[in-house]
Amino acid sequence: MFSTAVSPKDGCHDSLVLPYANTDTMSIFLEEVGHRHPDEHILMFMDQAGWHKTKGLKIPDNMEIAYLPPYSPDLNPQEQIWDELREKFFGNKLFKSIQAVIDNAVKGLQSLESSWEKVKSIAHRDWILNSV
Repeated sequence: MFSTAVSPKDGCHDSLVLPYANTDTMSIFLEEVGHRHPDEHILMFMDQAGWHKTKGLKIPDNMEIAYLPPYSPDLNPQEQIWDELREKFFGNKLFKSIQAVIDNAVKGLQSLESSWEKVKSIAHRDWILNSV
């Protein structure tokens, strides 16, 4: 599972590769994002996947969670980041193993994490930036 978060305001992109999509791994991801930005209050918008809404989800003290309406991927700036990753790192490629797929995804995610201006241009959302 690839857990990712993007800040439309500054283009910061955080990602983590984890073995499963569940409450425990989502808690690990949230903890990692909280540690990467210890002096910030993070408002993280998430879709309503089951592991995003369980009572067992551990949310760091410097983070607040808000949920996007169901069936509204157009509101989630992370969806355009996924499109960019698919287009630039997966288009017209054949992989010999699942590990090769993971390695390629990590390469793409690292590229995005170091390209703040590019990510900012992809993830820009007036409704988010005007509310800050």
